[in-house]
Amino acid sequence: MRSLIATAVSAMLLALAGCGDNPTERAATGGLGGAVIAGPAGAVVGGTIGAATAD
Repeated sequence: MRSLIATAVSAMLLALAGCGDNPTERAATGGLGGAVIAGPAGAVVGGTIGAATAD
């Protein structure tokens, strides 16, 4: 059950990584979401994904 909840939360936070109008905002929201799930390593991954989704 824990893995199901973690998967659902991770998916929601990855969707949040795309929020923002510019690369800085997207990296910030992705970093915060990643930090909630996996700590410092998650912040780096979330920030990278957020910046990579910039137009």
